[in-house]
Amino acid sequence: MTQRGRFLACIPLMVGALAATPQAQTPSEDTAPFAPVSAERLLNAEDEPDNWLMYSGNYKSQRYSGLDQIDRGNAADLQIQWVHQLRTLDQAETTPLVVDGVMYITESPSTVIAVEAATGRPYWRYEHPLPDDMVFCCGRNNRGVAVKGDHIIMSTLDAHLVALDPKTGSVMWDTTTQETTSGYSKTAAPLIVGDKVFSGIAGGEFGIRGFVDAYDINTGEQEWRFMTTPGPDNPDSQTWSGDSWRRGGAATWMTGSYDPELNLVYWGTGNPGPDYDGTVREGDNLYSDSVVALDADTGEMKWYFQFTPHDIHDWDSTQIPILADTTFNGEPRKLMLFPNRNAFFYVLDRETGEFLLGTPYAKQTWAEGLDPTGRPILVPGMEPSLEGTVVSPAITGGSNWWSPSYSPRTDLLYVMAYDAETRYYIRKTAYEEGDSYRAGGGENPEPPDAYLRAVRALSPQTGKVQWEFPVDSRSTSGLMSTAGDLVFGGTADGFFFALDADTGEELWHKTVGGRVHAAPMAYAVDGKQYVAIAAGNAVFSFALPD
Repeated sequence: MTQRGRFLACIPLMVGALAATPQAQTPSEDTAPFAPVSAERLLNAEDEPDNWLMYSGNYKSQRYSGLDQIDRGNAADLQIQWVHQLRTLDQAETTPLVVDGVMYITESPSTVIAVEAATGRPYWRYEHPLPDDMVFCCGRNNRGVAVKGDHIIMSTLDAHLVALDPKTGSVMWDTTTQETTSGYSKTAAPLIVGDKVFSGIAGGEFGIRGFVDAYDINTGEQEWRFMTTPGPDNPDSQTWSGDSWRRGGAATWMTGSYDPELNLVYWGTGNPGPDYDGTVREGDNLYSDSVVALDADTGEMKWYFQFTPHDIHDWDSTQIPILADTTFNGEPRKLMLFPNRNAFFYVLDRETGEFLLGTPYAKQTWAEGLDPTGRPILVPGMEPSLEGTVVSPAITGGSNWWSPSYSPRTDLLYVMAYDAETRYYIRKTAYEEGDSYRAGGGENPEPPDAYLRAVRALSPQTGKVQWEFPVDSRSTSGLMSTAGDLVFGGTADGFFFALDADTGEELWHKTVGGRVHAAPMAYAVDGKQYVAIAAGNAVFSFALPD
C-alpha cells in the first residue's frame, strides 16, 4: 500500500462530448469575487446550504446538505452542467469548497484552482513548488482546502501549510510544519476554528511520530502541538516498550471535527509503527488507532478512545469522526459515530468518550466481540506470520478514509463498507530514517471480484444495517446525504449514483468515465442546486435541467 517517493500517474478514460474548460492563467488576470468568511459563518455552516464551507460540509463532519431542490422525485433528471479537466493525470481525491459562487478545487500534488461554481470557468491557479528529494506515503494526493476570513489554507505534500488570497491565489504566508526527509507529508484538508488552523500529519509507514497542530491563521505561527505517541513525561508512554514511541507512527492524515459547545476538536489517529511487527513495540501503543478529544484553545487532551490496542494489521483510525445530536437508549445524547477501519461501528459519548455501542458493520474474523468498555476480545492466531495469516477485514479495512455521511432527517449513517480479507505477513525490519518501516505486508487471497463492497445504512441506536446497496468491489467513494432524502456516491468503474436515503433504491446513475475516489458535495448558485464529484482526473457538476 505504501509508495516511497514514487510519483504515480493513472490515465482514466474520459467521456466524450463534455463541456470544454478554458486554460487558467498563473497568476490570473481575472480576480475571483470574494467576501471574507467569518467565524460565525463557519459555526453556522448548516444555515447556508448554498455554500460548502469546509471539507466535510460542517463542523459535525456529517457530509449532509440541507438543499432539497434535487430530491427522490426528480433525481432521475440530473444532467451534467460542466466539467473541469484537471491538468495532472493523477487520480483526483478532492472535495471542493464553494463560497458565494466560487469553487476552490485542489489538484494533485499541491495545487489550488478557483473556478466559477455555476460554469466551471477558471479564475486562478496556484501550484506549490515541491522538492525533488521527497519521501512520502501513499501517493501524491491532496483532498481539499479550508477557508476563513480572507484566507484559503492548503496543506502540501512537503508538509507545509500555505495561505492564499482567495481573490487572486497569491501567497500570504507559507509555513514548514515538519521536514520531509523522515517521511512526513500532508494530504488532508485543514480544519479552521476561530483564528486557528488545525492540521495533522501523514507518514506513519516511515516511523514518524504523529501529531495534531494548531496555527495562527493570520501569521502561520504554530500555537500548540499535541503528540499522538506520548513521551517519557506522560505515564501513557509505558504502553510503548522501550523507546518505540519515538518512531511509533499514529499519523493524523485526515481531517478532524469540532464541537463548539464543548470547544473540543476530535481527530482520528493512525496505526502504530512498524505496521505488522508488534514485538518491537509491546503494549497497547497509545494513542495510535484512537480518536482524541483536544481542547481547541490549548491542545490539552480531554479524553481518548482506542479502537484497536496494539494494532498489527494496519487498521488506521484516521476516519473522520461524525458528530450527531440524537437519541440513545431513549435519551438525547451528543454522540460520535465512527465506522472504523477494523470493521466495527462505534457509538461514543463525545462529551466524555464513554463507549456506548460497538458492532460489526463489515466482515471481521479477528475479534470475538467487544467487552463492556469497547476493548476487542481477540481471536487467537490472527497475527501476521511468515507463511501468511488470512484475516478479515482486509488491509484497506471495513472502510477507510473515504467519508461516510449522516442524515439528521433519516437518523442513519451511510458508509461504503467492504467484506474482504488479506493474507498478512510479518517481516523483521530495522528502522532506518526515510525508509519504509512496515515490517510486513499483505495480499488478497482471492481476486477483488470475490469480495463484496456495498453502501450500508446503519442505525446509531443499534448499529444494525437498515439496507445495503452493492457496488463494484473495488469502489472507494465517499458519500453525501441531502435534505432531498438522497445519498450520493460513486464506483471504481466510473459511475456516479443517487440512492433513496430511506430504502437504498437506486434512483439515478451517470457514467463519468473515471474512478470515483473522492466524496460528493452540493451547493447552489442563484437558486439552482448542483452536486459535484471528482472522478478520474476531472471535476463534474450536475443539476436539474432549466
